[in-house]
Amino acid sequence: MLDKLNSIEERFEKINSDICEPDIVSDMEKYTALMKELKTLTPIVEKYREYKKADADLNEAKELLDAGGLDKDFREMVQEQFDESRTRLDEIRSELKILLLPRDPNDDRNVIIEIRSGAGGEESALFANTLFRMYSMYAERRGWKPEVLSAAPTELGGFKEISFMISGDGAYSRFKFESGVHRVQRVPETESQGRIHTSTATVAVLPEADEVDIEINPADLQIDTFRSSGAGGQHINKTESAIRITHIPTGIIVECQDERSQHKNKDRAMKILRSRILDAERERQNREIAGERRSQVGTGDRSERIRTYNFPQGRVTDHRIGLTLYKLEAILNGDLDELIDALITADTAEKLKSGI
Repeated sequence: MLDKLNSIEERFEKINSDICEPDIVSDMEKYTALMKELKTLTPIVEKYREYKKADADLNEAKELLDAGGLDKDFREMVQEQFDESRTRLDEIRSELKILLLPRDPNDDRNVIIEIRSGAGGEESALFANTLFRMYSMYAERRGWKPEVLSAAPTELGGFKEISFMISGDGAYSRFKFESGVHRVQRVPETESQGRIHTSTATVAVLPEADEVDIEINPADLQIDTFRSSGAGGQHINKTESAIRITHIPTGIIVECQDERSQHKNKDRAMKILRSRILDAERERQNREIAGERRSQVGTGDRSERIRTYNFPQGRVTDHRIGLTLYKLEAILNGDLDELIDALITADTAEKLKSGI
């Protein structure tokens, strides 16, 4: 591990030197790439330097203790420094192991979230809206920008499905464990007998794909236009501004009809299409990974029931890690950090255990 850390520190120093060179500063692409790498290396190097300082303190204290001849008070002080440094070294070593785990290359990207109503009819569509609101409020708490890309609203204020982007540094890293089936248990407003209904909605989380990630041959696309329509079939406008794009090789179909501009709808549909194609490729690669190397938390079997929101008991349970929190209202208002932090911790622990 120390050899690897020495190499990382050398690379860190070289980048710091290179970014001051005029030919690098004038080449925006190279400069941006180096700054991105520097940002990744900085926390590792800072922690490694903490490690070296603690190691030097430990060795200094050990030499004094081994030499002997210290008076009682000074020896106690040196022994305390020795014990503290040894404890700190163990802590830093554990922190460095986590920092050296392979990073998900998508962690820093914007994220596209797709929510679809499942079992439960209109109640499920209303739950889809509840989840959309929850994620939007969480994004706003972190200073990120949510933007609806495509939506199919229902007459009672729910969504059959909704796709939206959250733009912000590290957005994907915080949302990537939300993929799967979310279940709600509550008494619908339309229920006169007061019976608890169970409904579901499916969440898909996709890192935003850049054009350079996915090269799409225009000949592989079938693009259809049609009139936009709102809930209940009411026409939003009379022009054919809505777009349906079919990617023929994969069979992926994307529709966008939220904007009056056909051009804007096409741009949004292409964003979603690129991300879905990239996600399908990632899924294929994941299937090729041996089962024992896959994290137990996972990032996306969408048929897996991952979480239950129980209104009568005011609780949220994440079934993957066995965590139950009795703060349903706060969570639905965007207070997701405790849940997300626990999922990230469990995933990290699993990767350390599996030696990933």
